[in-house]
Amino acid sequence: MAERPPQCEPAIRVTTMPADANPYGDIFGGWLMSQMDMAAGLVASRHSKGRAVTIAVEGMKFHAPVLVGDEVSVYADLVATGRTSMTIDVEAWRRDRHQEEQCRVTQARFVFVAIDEARKPRPLAS
Repeated sequence: MAERPPQCEPAIRVTTMPADANPYGDIFGGWLMSQMDMAAGLVASRHSKGRAVTIAVEGMKFHAPVLVGDEVSVYADLVATGRTSMTIDVEAWRRDRHQEEQCRVTQARFVFVAIDEARKPRPLAS
């Protein structure tokens, strides 16, 4: 049975461009990771009702390449919270711009901490 992306809406959806790729047309892993960080950051900021920063990325796995022109959808799901921290599971899926089939290309777990104006950890909003 084919894998399917999460049923929720993606946090980010973007089309890859030549500037995001190496000379062979494969998208840089760092570019993809930055998209995932942005998606997780949206979830963290919304949940904490303020600024939140990335403190860890755990278990980053690349499953398949992303090519120039692919549509990338990034899904982010809040899976745990602490007093100041949030753990967010993130998956990125690719789709050729002329096809409907999608495949998961990478996944990781991002940990964020809510911070105050002085950039010090603050309790999560209730």
